[in-house]
Amino acid sequence: MRERIDGIFDRLGITANLHVVELAGGRPGGSARVDGGREVAVRADEQVVIASIFKILLVLEFARQVVAGQLDPRERVLVTAEDRLGGWGIAGCADDAEVSLRDLAYFAMSVSDNTAADLLLRRVGPDLLPMLAAELGLSRTRIVGGPRQLAESMLADVGARTEAEFARIFPTLPVERVRAMRVFDPAQTTASTAREITRLLGLIWRDEAGPAQACAMVREWMSRQLFWTRLASGFPPGVRVAGKTGTLPGLHLEAGVAEYPDGGRYAIAVFARMADLATRRIDVDLAMGEAARTAVEALRGE
Repeated sequence: MRERIDGIFDRLGITANLHVVELAGGRPGGSARVDGGREVAVRADEQVVIASIFKILLVLEFARQVVAGQLDPRERVLVTAEDRLGGWGIAGCADDAEVSLRDLAYFAMSVSDNTAADLLLRRVGPDLLPMLAAELGLSRTRIVGGPRQLAESMLADVGARTEAEFARIFPTLPVERVRAMRVFDPAQTTASTAREITRLLGLIWRDEAGPAQACAMVREWMSRQLFWTRLASGFPPGVRVAGKTGTLPGLHLEAGVAEYPDGGRYAIAVFARMADLATRRIDVDLAMGEAARTAVEALRGE
């Protein structure tokens, strides 16, 4: 199976880390299994950069605080020009916008809105995410700030003072210089392993990452992600895929859960690294979906 998975990526010149595991409970009528008993693993224990996939932990912490009564999800937040970071969602607004904390979580997950995630992180407390990872047994998961800290480190590493200056300098840099930036080094930025990310998903899907209501909130937000060209592209109609993407130049990432009509549930993490620094490679996205489906079908005996 590892050779089959590697073959999917080798034809595109890609290196990938993958972990797919059948979640405990299995299919109706089948025997329950402990996560990890039935799995497909390809470099699943290598620590890698996870970029926006950290937002799963972020919205989980937010949901837990909401259920505990520590935060009101209807609390309003005014988003100004000073708050905006590059990317999708309210990050692209030309004018000030007022949204609720709950909608910040929605935007952070549905379109990977960096501005929304940054504001939500400020409200829940950035110091709590490493504590949450430790509580959940994610010993190789490191959270280093949020989108703003990531952007600031990228500017500093290329010697840019503004986003406009960064946009001018970055395309002129050789690949080796870009790869040396802290944001691409798992030892210096937010990172985890494919196996730990599927563990996190399993805990959320089994209501073991916090109160059941909080886990349900995270599952709902993940199911509303708009990007479908990666994991979801590999599965046939009728299979529900909830996921969260992560993207950096040369890195295409996604973690999610595929749920079959017969009750089978499979946590998936696929992290692909390209030789070039492209951020829009539909062939890479589709290969991620193909690899995910190939691994799941093997677990299902199909």
